[in-house]
Parts: sequence; structure tokens; C-alpha cells
Amino acid sequence: MNSEAKLQEHLSKKPYLIDAIAGNSEMLVSLGRTGRLYRLWWPHIDIPQHVDEIRTGLKWDGAPGGVSWFDDAGDGWSHDAGYVPRSNAYRVTASHPDAPVTVEQTDFAVPGKPIFVRLYRLTYRGEGPGRVSFVHYGSFRIADNELFATTEFRGEHDALLHFRHEYAFAVGSSSECAGYQAGGGARHAALRGETNGNTIDMQSDGVLEWDLGTLTPGTTVELPIYYAAGMSRGEALDALAEAKSIPAAEWLADTLAYWDRFLANAAPCPGGGEEIRTLYERSLLAMKLMADEKTGTIVAAPEFDEYFTRCGGYGYSWGRDAAFVTTAFNAAGLGSLSEKFYDWAVSAQEPDGSWQQRHYHDGRLAPSWGLQIDEGASLLWGMWEYFVHSGEDEAFLARMWPAVEKGAAYLAGFIDPETGLPLPSRDLWEEREAEHTYSAAAVYGGLTAAASFARRQGRDDLAQAWDEAARGIAKSVEDGSWNEAKSSYYRGRKITVSKEAYDTAIARGEKGEVLPRDKAYVRHVLEFDPIVDVSLLGLSVPFGMVPAGESRMAHTADAVEKLLTSHPVGGIRRYEDDSYIGGNPWILTTLWLGHFRTLQGRYDEARKLLDYALDHVTESGLLPEQVDKETGGTAWVVPLTWSHAMFILAVHMLAEKQELHAR
Repeated sequence: MNSEAKLQEHLSKKPYLIDAIAGNSEMLVSLGRTGRLYRLWWPHIDIPQHVDEIRTGLKWDGAPGGVSWFDDAGDGWSHDAGYVPRSNAYRVTASHPDAPVTVEQTDFAVPGKPIFVRLYRLTYRGEGPGRVSFVHYGSFRIADNELFATTEFRGEHDALLHFRHEYAFAVGSSSECAGYQAGGGARHAALRGETNGNTIDMQSDGVLEWDLGTLTPGTTVELPIYYAAGMSRGEALDALAEAKSIPAAEWLADTLAYWDRFLANAAPCPGGGEEIRTLYERSLLAMKLMADEKTGTIVAAPEFDEYFTRCGGYGYSWGRDAAFVTTAFNAAGLGSLSEKFYDWAVSAQEPDGSWQQRHYHDGRLAPSWGLQIDEGASLLWGMWEYFVHSGEDEAFLARMWPAVEKGAAYLAGFIDPETGLPLPSRDLWEEREAEHTYSAAAVYGGLTAAASFARRQGRDDLAQAWDEAARGIAKSVEDGSWNEAKSSYYRGRKITVSKEAYDTAIARGEKGEVLPRDKAYVRHVLEFDPIVDVSLLGLSVPFGMVPAGESRMAHTADAVEKLLTSHPVGGIRRYEDDSYIGGNPWILTTLWLGHFRTLQGRYDEARKLLDYALDHVTESGLLPEQVDKETGGTAWVVPLTWSHAMFILAVHMLAEKQELHAR
């Protein structure tokens, strides 16, 4: 099978676009609106992922062609899907005009337990009695590896046990199964609905079948299926035994109560009516699932492009995203999640004081393409924001100070003496190398935060030095980064471009130079990057380097709105010539402009930008990264943690001005 064929097979099992997530912050699952389970991460929410393909279907008397897969959007099945209110339990109802059974499926992870539950309620609607069987096919790709797997049926546990190396997953039910098959062509057996009792195989898949008996019209049967994880076969089987020891309905009730308490302990939505409250609560619930229970890591999104076919992946922790997310946690009264994250962030710092692009839950560097100076700067800024929110927790200050001191020293030493801006690094969108204006604002924010920490530590010498460095950056931006032609700040200076782009620019009179790299290589650098980018709003919000009331800042925001508004669907694109996933408007960029309009006191405009997010939630109520520029439908990542954080912040900013009203 060639690489393209392998990709298409992979996408048939794991599409880019998912509809829902469920979990307990240790186990994370991504789901489709048909109830298909695409991915399962455990014991952390970023790595490793363990599922290849899981399918569920029915057989009934007189059904043509064997098993009918009710988790399939085709073959006549229709689905009604959505979250159980105020929870991270996801419920799907599947029906078929020719099937005598309606299936209600509720997916949830038990808080604090390595147990994922799929609770099925099957209602028989045939005209007369009929026999029905339930078929479960499970193919595990344990630790993202298709090799060295074993599947075994354990009769004493009435379960299939999938294991590889240190990970094991036991799949079973409190209802005794009628048939099983481990490996040995399990997928074909599942399609036929005919198992052969093979007990063990060095394969990754297996089938379980439950005979629901002869049902009469109106009868409802409950069937729970448990996925129990462990770091050994024994642990997984013990977890399965615990799952079976309590009725599934009780697990569900406990889980719903847990999420209700979580929301009750958060700051309530500060107004705006039912529509805003619903998305506010869904945002908090989704953000909690993106914060790792054991380490505190915050990931950008559940991974969906493992092979980097259209992007560089999202299932990692970025300091920049997390700084926005923790600020939203603070606003929502969930500062304990912020504190836990910053305790983790210290573990990810490099010996030289920098923080690199993105990380795994254990602090190790994730796949990367170079330093983004705004990452570490954002972390220092976010640490101070949490410190202020905490009521100036001195214990937190003491834990953070060594990292702050090293991080600020790194930032202060990362200044280009020629321009007065931070030296070239990758931009926040990770697409280009330059001395970016947004990065300058982030470094300003990081240094001023570090100076505030230093004063609390009695280190006025460091506070003065870092404040002076920050003021120098601000002055350099004002003196050398204003683009009169567009009434906007330049996006950056000293931008690296291709030789072809460089030659074209020089031919039309732009300034640039060719600079040496290692060995005999060179980079072609233009003096200015004139593209209008929404990140220029970062000079004002959140980093406060340029007040929102300043004329230049106001003109820049107007340029953003004029040049980046997407037509016909509305919303704000990232920058003028954006081509990523077609150049769509993003939710977070639209809300970013809304933040700025709020600071300006232009509340009606800010509210319209907030409403854009309300109008573009997914069917399950989540916020995506992007909105399709042609159709207005959901595009690309679902959910994006940063999108939800920007919504929370927008709500609180408007509420503080008493401008959050129901529409």
C-alpha cells in the first residue's frame, strides 16, 4: 500500500474534523457525531494515543448483510447528538427506518478512574418479537504503534484484553458476552457477525458480541461497555472489575455530579443570557479537559493530524496559548488550574532560561521548528497575572522566582542592538523568521512582569534593568516600526524571505541585505514586513505596551478590521495573505479584535464580534479554530482551547464594563 493509500485508510478511521471530546483530564477521547470513537489518550491527554478503530453495530432477525454499524453516517442511520447539559458526557441517539432498534449511547470517563464508559440503551421498536445482538469491534494501536500487540480473551473476566509493552486495555461489560474472537481476522468476523472463539492472537483487534435476547415492542435493554486502562494487564483487569462492581447508571450519575460541582466552583457567567451562559460553561468544561490532571500541562487541542499531513500537529503545550488560557481560568475563578500549569512550566524551561516552542506533558521538547521568543515571554507575563489574581501568593512567588530570574535574563540578552527589538525568531503563527512586532510586545510584557517579581524579591537592581529593557523595546517599536502607508505598525523587521522574493522586492526598491548563516549558507532579509496581522493587537491587549487609546494603535486596529474581515461570512483572518487551510477567518482572531474594541469603549462593535463566536459554535457547542470562508461552517480544529479562552475573556471584559447583555 502506497503512502497516499495509507493516508486515506487512516482518514477513514480518524478524520481531521471531530465533533466532541470526553474525558477526565487523564483520559481523553475524541468522538464523532455518530458516536464513533476515534482516539483515546491515556494516562496523559497528549500522548500516547491507543485506538486504531472501534466500531459498534447490531444484528437482528431478518437484517440483510450481517451487522449494521449504527455508528456510521451512511447506510441509512441518522443521529441526534449533543452533550448532556453541564457535563462532559456526550450522548448520541441513532435510528434507522429499517432497523427495529433505536440506540441511545452516552460516552463519559469516570473522574479519577482509568475507566471510559459507553452506556447503551437499546429500545426495540419492531412490530413483533425479535432477536437482537450487539457487536463491538475493537482495534487498538497501543502507544501509537501497530507492532507487537496481543489480544486475548480472559474468560474469568469475560473481557478482551489488549496489551503491548507497559499498557493494557480491558474491554468488557457487566452483561455477559455471547461470543468473542481475538485476532484471526476479527474485522471480517465483525462484519459478518460471526465469531469463532479464538482465545489469543498476536494481533491488535478483537470482537465481542452480546445476545440481547428476544425483545418485545417497547422493551429497553441497557448495555454498558467499559474500557479499563492499566500500566499492566493486572491493573487493567482490576480496573475493569471495579467498573463492573457499580451499575453504569451510578457511574453516570457520579460523573454528572462531578461536572456540575466543577461548574458550581467556578465563577458563574457574569451575564448575557442563556446563550452566552451555555457557551461559557461549555468553554470551561472543554478547557478543563485540555488541562492534564497529573502534570497541569495545557494542550492546544486534541491531536487530529498525527502524520503532519496538513499541519504540524496540535496535541502539545504552547506557552503562548497557555498564557491566554490561564488568564481565562483566572477570570473564571479557576486559578488553581493556572497555578498547576505554571508549576509544570518550570519543568519545561531550558538551562539557558529560554522556553522553546512547545512541549509534551513531561516537559520534554515536542517536535519543533525553532525558537519563538514570545513563548517564554508569555509565560513570564502569565505567571505575574496569576500571582496578582491569587492575592499575591508568596509561596507561588518563591517557587517561580528562579525560573523568572533566568527567563528574564534570557529575554534581556535577546535584543538586537541595531533595531532595539528582540532578535529574529519564529512568529506566533510559526511561519516566518523575523524581528516580529508581536514578539516585541510579548517580550515587553514578560520583562515588565519579571521586573514586578524582582521588586517583590527585593531585587530593585534587576527590576530597574528589566524595566529599562522593556521601555527600550517599546521605544524601538514606536521609532522604527510604524508603516505610514497602511496606517498600521509593521508586522516585523528583518524578515527572512526566499531568494526569489528577495530579488523581486529589491527590484521594486525595498531595502534588504544578505546575511551569513552557518557554513557557507546565507539568508535573504528584507528590512520591513508590511503585512497587516491581527497579532499587532497584542501591543495593546494583552501586553499593554501601547495603550488602546493611542492614535497609532487605533489606526492599526482599524486596518486589521478593514483588511482582514472575511467576506462573505465575516470574522477576522489572521493576516492579509494567509493561505493556511484556505485562509479562513478564525474565532480567536475575531474575539481578539473584540477585546480591543472593548478597551476602546466601542461596546456595540465588541458585542457583534462576540456574537460571531456564538453564531459559529459546532453542533455540539464547541468552538473551532476556523470558520469556512465560503460556507460559514466549522473548519479545521475542534475544539481549540485558545478559542474558548478568548471567549471567556471577552465575556468578562464586557461584563466589567456592564455591557454584557442578552441579544
